[in-house]
Amino acid sequence: MDNFNRRNFLKTAALAGTALAAPAFVRSAAARTTTITIASLLGDDKPETKIWVKIGELVEAKLPGQFKFNIVRNGALGGEKEVAEGVRLGSIQASLSTVSSLSGWAPELQILDLPFLFRDADHVRKTVAGDVGADLKQKLQAQNFVVGDFINYGARHLLTKEPVTRPEQLKGKRIRVIQSPLHTKLWSAFGTTPIGIPITETYNALATGVADAMDLTKSAYAGFKLYEVVPDMTETGHIWASGVIYYASTFWAGLNDEQKAVFQQASGEGAAYFNQLIVDDESKSVETALANGGKLLKPEAFDEWQKGAQGVWADFAPVVGGIDRIKSIQSA
Repeated sequence: MDNFNRRNFLKTAALAGTALAAPAFVRSAAARTTTITIASLLGDDKPETKIWVKIGELVEAKLPGQFKFNIVRNGALGGEKEVAEGVRLGSIQASLSTVSSLSGWAPELQILDLPFLFRDADHVRKTVAGDVGADLKQKLQAQNFVVGDFINYGARHLLTKEPVTRPEQLKGKRIRVIQSPLHTKLWSAFGTTPIGIPITETYNALATGVADAMDLTKSAYAGFKLYEVVPDMTETGHIWASGVIYYASTFWAGLNDEQKAVFQQASGEGAAYFNQLIVDDESKSVETALANGGKLLKPEAFDEWQKGAQGVWADFAPVVGGIDRIKSIQSA
């Protein structure tokens, strides 16, 4: 082979080698991208989805190309209980949840659900940022839920088909409740029949008469269009609906220290973003509800509402750390 042909042969072989090597390089790069399946109960316009878009952007900025966020919207993966089961099994890597729905695994979480315990959102945030929050994170981690941070869905209010402003007007009604012993106890105290129904099935339950009433935050009230079936909202504000950004322990265990730190920071920033979104969304949600036949009512005999709920404190004190712990939070 002359020199010219030899040079051409070597050049062609080198190019061929590069071409053959390229797919292997691409496969290697793709293998380093981890897809995270995330469950959101609501659509693109709601804080429950926007927070994951935000967290995804924050993670991508620090760990480019390492993670792909697959956000499954509109409750397609089920209600909070079903999603939590998926997270425990590892088929879902992350989601948001009210603490109420996770209290079956960590009963101590119910301290954040005690009726008329918290004054406002700042009071809640101060509580979860301290020792109480740290303890609850450990309880959840023991159940294979890794908490990125706490979030605040806003205050829960009473939703009914007919106006209810006094507690005695609830007697005999069937009320949809979160599948939680505390919520069942609370509404039983007012003479109702509590029925545990996943949030994704609530609209149909109310429309068909399976339930007559429920309680929910203003943001979710509009998000699920519940003003169509329970148009009257009584602003009881009886429970501040705390929640968590949480990850499957199997997913978390696969992260290195740098990745864990990035996800933790992104979750903290995402929580602050979510909390502000909820405040903004509540105003829009009320406007939407009122424009579509919803009505806002003020509770009467407020001390009677509080009195009816006080038995919950006594019943759940042994579960959540004692009455002294409850009173300490109340006075903080």
